[in-house]
Order: sequence, then structure tokens, then C-alpha cells
Amino acid sequence: MLRHEFQPGRLIAGAALVAAAVIHGGDAGGAWETSWFVVIPLVVGGLFLAGAVGAVTGLVRRRRVRPAPEGADTAGHARTTGG
Repeated sequence: MLRHEFQPGRLIAGAALVAAAVIHGGDAGGAWETSWFVVIPLVVGGLFLAGAVGAVTGLVRRRRVRPAPEGADTAGHARTTGG
């Protein structure tokens, strides 16, 4: 399996939408009674939280220092050979 970047905002959004689907499915299947307005705050709150977490994750990743590639000069200039 190919490795990919972990994105916690998408995890939170997916969890909120799965929770809303389970609540709606239980209501539709007759397992319990749920008011129609219960799912809306769950979805909106989950998407808002996912957006906030995604923004914080982006800021953290942008501030992280990336290692310089091999052969790169510390000043950002290419190495020259010669005399």
C-alpha cells in the first residue's frame, strides 16, 4: 500500500458524516426516534471542526523545517567546482 500524508481534518469530517448516517439509518430502520434537527448541528459542527483542524494542520506543516536535499549549499546556491 502506498503511504500518504495523514490528514486529521478529513478524519474528523468523515467521522461526523458517518455518525450522522448512523443516526439517520437507525431512525429510518425503526431502531429509535430522532428529531429531524438533530443531524444538522452534528454535520455543521463536524465540518466546522474539520476545517479548523485542517487549518491548524496546514499551519503546523508550513512552519516545519524541511531538511535540505543532499548536495545543496546551506545558502541556497548551487555548488560550483573549479578553481
